[in-house]
Amino acid sequence: MINRDSGLAREFWESRAPGDCYILDFHAHMHNLASMYLPAFSPELMIEVMQRCNTKLTVFCSHMAMAYAEFEEGYNLNVAKRFPGHFLAYHAVIPGRTDFKAAIARLEANKAYYLGMKMHADTDQTPLTSDAYKPFMEYLDANRLPALLHTWGGSKYDGVDEVATIATRYPGAIFICGHSFHDDWKNGAELIKNHPNLIAELTAVMDNRGAIELLCAEVGSERILFGTDVPWFDTHHGVGAVLSADITDDDRRNIFYRNGEKLLKQLHKDNIYVNRA
Repeated sequence: MINRDSGLAREFWESRAPGDCYILDFHAHMHNLASMYLPAFSPELMIEVMQRCNTKLTVFCSHMAMAYAEFEEGYNLNVAKRFPGHFLAYHAVIPGRTDFKAAIARLEANKAYYLGMKMHADTDQTPLTSDAYKPFMEYLDANRLPALLHTWGGSKYDGVDEVATIATRYPGAIFICGHSFHDDWKNGAELIKNHPNLIAELTAVMDNRGAIELLCAEVGSERILFGTDVPWFDTHHGVGAVLSADITDDDRRNIFYRNGEKLLKQLHKDNIYVNRA
């Protein structure tokens, strides 16, 4: 149920999206996936959803780029270039298949279109602490750049123990903890709270009552980014979950756009979204 005590929730209910409160989505994918029906899988269809939800920016990594290193430019970089200001890309890192020198050259030459890197250790069955990720981690650390990590409770590849190690080993890197260690909420929140280079992210968190409140209480709403996993989940569901959570409207604004704006302006002053704004 939408929180009746929230003026912001009432505004969303009446106008679908207040003009002064918009969405920045830091966890999305794109393009089709074999044997899956994803109704808003293309950039054009995703933009239609963004317009309905007042989403100003979506940061994504294509399914195709996450599966095939050779598809990085076609399915990530070229999409960000075709739709400037709507999308920024995460450069996919596939252990053993993504060429480090080529990836860094691509990132350096296209800073306006990339936010950082994307690592899905569970899919690749490679621990985040492994040597396969090491050169990429060192680059993030040296350049104070972000990576969106898939994190999951109990995972031996990207669970609390793995992320604790890399957070300590690479203090200059910014690690966006996708799913915020799903189901291991308390340990995940404690880890994020104690490491200033970790940021909580809400994809799939919003399917659990009380998880948003726990993160706000333990980590603080100033260290939480909004994300949906579009086109897997609907943005309206994510917005509704934040609006119905037992938090303040100030917390909601932090999650929806303030924290994201701060990250974009601090770390990527030259990206196409900030330049447009």
